[in-house]
Amino acid sequence: MLRLFCRFIFWVTGWKLDTNVPPQIKRCIVIAAPHTSNWDYWYAMAAFIIYRLKIRYAIKKEWVRFPFSLITKPLGGIGIDRSAKKEGEPRLSQTEALMALFKENDELILLLTPEGTRSKNEHWRTGFYHVAKECNVPILLGYVDYLKKIAGIGKIIYPSDMDKDMKEIMQFYKQFHAKYPDNFSVDIDYL
Repeated sequence: MLRLFCRFIFWVTGWKLDTNVPPQIKRCIVIAAPHTSNWDYWYAMAAFIIYRLKIRYAIKKEWVRFPFSLITKPLGGIGIDRSAKKEGEPRLSQTEALMALFKENDELILLLTPEGTRSKNEHWRTGFYHVAKECNVPILLGYVDYLKKIAGIGKIIYPSDMDKDMKEIMQFYKQFHAKYPDNFSVDIDYL
């Protein structure tokens, strides 16, 4: 029923779905960009519901406890614990915590926004790449394009050479139009 509702929303608003979804994806990282508005999340989630992909996103473990869990869990929130495992040890980095999620889950499609903010950021966070390479999972390039009113997955990257792959990722995202174009930038280190 939810899938039909999402299709209806796309139809009413004039949005289309990129049909380039890979079959049988069970473990991957999905980049969500451009990310300049909270509306990006809703169009992306509607696309993934239509695709029948169970998308998850990482948030602090406190946000998946009651009463917040009533909202965060149904929307795909998965709690991460970055605290040190033993007294005196350093706490986990975000990248290490995400790697742990992949080690703990046989099936995980994790949505990340490497821009890290809805404001303009010319230097993306690259932890997603390190997680994908270390956990041997592909990176799906998810997008929303407000000019063409299309959302979906446009390309798959299998991590091999970071510099080459990041340049390919930036070239891919240069073509899209954010809801607030002045707030979007690809990573200028990889142009």
